[in-house]
Amino acid sequence: MALELDARQRAMLEEMHVRVWWPQAPAVVPAEPPAAVAAPVAPPPAVARPAPVVAAAMPVAAVPLSATVPADDGRAAAIAAMDWSALQLSVAGCEACKLCGTRKNTVFGVGPVAPGADAPPRVDWLIVGEAPGEQEDLRGEPFVGQAGKLLDNMLRAVGVSRHGEVRGAQAAFIVNVLKCRPPGNRNPALDEVAQCEPFLKRQIALLQPRLILAVGRFAVQSLLAGSVPDVQTQPLGRLRGKVYRYEGVPVVVSYHPAYLLRSLPEKAKAWADLCLAMETLRSP
Repeated sequence: MALELDARQRAMLEEMHVRVWWPQAPAVVPAEPPAAVAAPVAPPPAVARPAPVVAAAMPVAAVPLSATVPADDGRAAAIAAMDWSALQLSVAGCEACKLCGTRKNTVFGVGPVAPGADAPPRVDWLIVGEAPGEQEDLRGEPFVGQAGKLLDNMLRAVGVSRHGEVRGAQAAFIVNVLKCRPPGNRNPALDEVAQCEPFLKRQIALLQPRLILAVGRFAVQSLLAGSVPDVQTQPLGRLRGKVYRYEGVPVVVSYHPAYLLRSLPEKAKAWADLCLAMETLRSP
């Protein structure tokens, strides 16, 4: 799958170290002359070879994140009834798990300016990450470090902007599953994800995005736990390349930008994921 790129988009892809391959005519290989007929040679005696050893895949997570430590039903119901401003205030004052004692700021999300205090902004894309890092915790905004710069470059290459400041660009809102930073940037704990999931669900319900791009393992597991039975044990790479659904909204799976900074060859796969997302939005 590919997109037609102009000069600006090609320059952005070069900055991302994503090489775009263009189709070329197949090379013509000259026919080899017929080999001389030789006398038959007896085959060597068969040697028994050991059977290959296949390593078993390591499960990503043995227990579903959402079902292990459910959030309080009354609290989840109250969050599900909040408007946009009430939801922001609830996230800012949340003390539902131990992360409230170590955070500097909650990270609600960032996107275009909302038309009113109680109304969410109008967006096309919702980018869902995993958890805030150190810089996000300090500034109270998701994806502000090197991973954020890479994400912005990737989105601009397909005409998407997190603030909607680029004329003609599609608007994106960016959130994380967790609204507080885990100490030392460790992986989210089961109870932390469970307490934050009602916030994420309400954000999706209010924003009503046309498409969700889930980046990273915990974002994918949180969004697809109810629709993909084995999502907890599948490697992220095997979940790519398909379009899923969350409450009727198309979901495309991709790698987290922080992972791409450590694994440069995977950037080409992330570009393919963005192409799939764009094609999904274009399809009726």
